[in-house]
Amino acid sequence: MSIPREESSSGRRTFGTSGAQVAAANEPPRSRVARSDTGAVGLGPGTVESVTPATIDRELRLARAAVFGAFTLNGFLLALWVVHIPAITDRAGVSPSLLGMFVLLLAGAAIVGMRAAGPAADRFGSRTLVAVAATAISVTVIGPGLATGPVALGLALACFGLGNGALDVSMNTQAVHVERAYRRPIMSAFHAMFSGGGFAGALVGAATQRAGWSPALTLTCAGAVGLLVTALLVPHLVAHHQHADPSTPEFPERRAPQGESRSGCPGEPGDDTATADHLTPTRPADTAPNHDAPTADRLAHIRPAEDYAGTPSSARRDVGARGHAAAADRAAPETPSSSAARTRREQHRDTARARKVLSLGVIAFVLLLAEGVAGDWSALQARAHLGVSEGDAALAFGAFSATMTLGRFGADRVSGAIGPVAILRYGSLLAAAGLAVVIASPWLPLTLLGWAMCGLGLAGGVPQIFTAAGNLGGSTAATDMSRVFTIGYLGLLAGPALIGWLTALIPLTAALVVPLVLTLASAAAAPMVARRP
Repeated sequence: MSIPREESSSGRRTFGTSGAQVAAANEPPRSRVARSDTGAVGLGPGTVESVTPATIDRELRLARAAVFGAFTLNGFLLALWVVHIPAITDRAGVSPSLLGMFVLLLAGAAIVGMRAAGPAADRFGSRTLVAVAATAISVTVIGPGLATGPVALGLALACFGLGNGALDVSMNTQAVHVERAYRRPIMSAFHAMFSGGGFAGALVGAATQRAGWSPALTLTCAGAVGLLVTALLVPHLVAHHQHADPSTPEFPERRAPQGESRSGCPGEPGDDTATADHLTPTRPADTAPNHDAPTADRLAHIRPAEDYAGTPSSARRDVGARGHAAAADRAAPETPSSSAARTRREQHRDTARARKVLSLGVIAFVLLLAEGVAGDWSALQARAHLGVSEGDAALAFGAFSATMTLGRFGADRVSGAIGPVAILRYGSLLAAAGLAVVIASPWLPLTLLGWAMCGLGLAGGVPQIFTAAGNLGGSTAATDMSRVFTIGYLGLLAGPALIGWLTALIPLTAALVVPLVLTLASAAAAPMVARRP
């Protein structure tokens, strides 16, 4: 929506108004909407474009819904592959031992896709990569259903894994930027939608198998749905130029036309204000808005008014003066000593970022290791330790997955109230306590309680890590996230394998002490996810 405004002495005015008129105007700005003969909202001459909070809310909601769709689609397609594993392996003539190798092949291909996705997203934008990766998994998910031999199945799983890894990184990068625009935690909800998509995929797969559908038919229909969903969600994702440098605010500074100061008064530096219920435009007055541009692209021209509100005028002038001084310093010729100092600062910053990425990756490794152990060994532990039936043992994983899904839906609000550090610290402690209950429990209900505690404790930690990785700053946000994601994904693979090796030496229940100790260590490392000031 385009709304020309008469600006007051707080810094908002129609360009061309005299300084005396600006000084005399001390009432809140009034809005005048210019409409064309067709009724479309347009700009009057010499005015700037403003977008109402309602417009921003609508566009951000669409961006959030699009990222929700990407997470749901990913979980949905993965679940359909998982529930069809028995039928697919029978058709392809794959033994259980060879299937284990193929699962590792899929995971290895996913890691390759993750490593390649980070630099690609930084260069071309995560929106482009989501489009490519979501299209890829929608097409390649059909391959396993068509495979008639081990070689064909291996190639199909490798292609599917590459697309899945690329989508993991690119959709999490999108989630970070949408969360930043919302200015409140919403990352856990995205991961909850992945779990929800997996649940829906399991139900659909079970229903189609009961109806007598072949894996090829089910996966082909799922791929077609995936292509349709991708076409619908990609236009609403965040554009590349909006997050080329995550170290800067997600909404750029307001810029006045050439020859005007940012306050609209010639010669007065940087008096930036806005009322709390308005948004300030970034497009110059002499530039016509592009109302046909994608909604996500238009978000780049808006900065929330809260960035300006509540700052004294003198302080704003001081900030503006410092900004002009900094610009003058940048314009001055660079001496060899200043160049060397700048190089040292950049090297120090890069080293610090690399250490932070490694630290976040290690924490993600630990949490996903515990999650992988719960996924693969919870039912087996209940049956081996308690001697219950297979049906009752399956309730162990059900308790874990149910509380993890519910916890991720609620983790964002809790994180907004107590912060990401507390989420990771107390969540890790709760998960460790749950594992301790499982180890000590002699009864199934108590074991189910322990796995439920573990799922709830692990629900919010990984989303906080991905948010912290995406907000490290610099121009390599997607690359940083891909590295953290890759290290964490290794934990998801290593956890079940590690427990399997240990069971050759000690009982399965005793082997659960390893993830218990590691989750306690992640609680101690919780300050690593603190929000940047």
